[in-house]
Amino acid sequence: MLAAGLIWLLPVLLAPPLTMAMVQGLCAALISHLRRGPVWWLPIHLGFMPLAVLALGLGLPSWVWLAGFALLLLTFWRTDRSRVPLYLTNTLASAVLAGLLPAQPVAVIDLGCGDGGLLRRLARARPDCRFVGFEHAPLPWVWAWLSCHRLANVEIRFGDFWSHPLGDYALVYAFLSPVPMPRLWDKAKAEMKPDALLVSNSFAIPDIQPESTVEVADGRRTRLHCYRPGAEPG
Repeated sequence: MLAAGLIWLLPVLLAPPLTMAMVQGLCAALISHLRRGPVWWLPIHLGFMPLAVLALGLGLPSWVWLAGFALLLLTFWRTDRSRVPLYLTNTLASAVLAGLLPAQPVAVIDLGCGDGGLLRRLARARPDCRFVGFEHAPLPWVWAWLSCHRLANVEIRFGDFWSHPLGDYALVYAFLSPVPMPRLWDKAKAEMKPDALLVSNSFAIPDIQPESTVEVADGRRTRLHCYRPGAEPG
């Protein structure tokens, strides 16, 4: 409405499609800033509509847009339902997580393993341990399976981890989003053993004090929040 009002007041200056798109982007970014949205949303608001107008001007055949949509769907799948984007654990965070593993052989699960990069690094660092990864997006799952199928101590599973019991794992790793953390805490508390460790990359569990928080010396200042849900009183 704000963008439409500006265009109505200044039709001569703002009527060209690209200019209108830029006005819309500026208004969207301004409202996002005033509403205290995440900073990384601002360039998305600024660029989305102008880029859409420029893309339409390319005159590409319609199947290109369908192919692009299909590629995005296969990569991110139903994030509108899960509310979990595709986050990948970097090399430094993987090394820190490897240092949290017990000295004895254990089982580890990654709840949303993406392309399997974390599991590959851990499996090579700890060939005595068993690693399981769940991924619900088809394309990352295929990538993870292909890249890990030669590692005897890694198992990549396709689908939802919510129905999978966590009682057999000494370490449960999650790099999800703020949305599912309360539900994950309830599941972990009900299923994990008292000495088992739940590690959440970046996203703390609301109103729960972690046993420890490990800072990773990477560019985004990653934090690994460590909990022992099974030791919590029922």
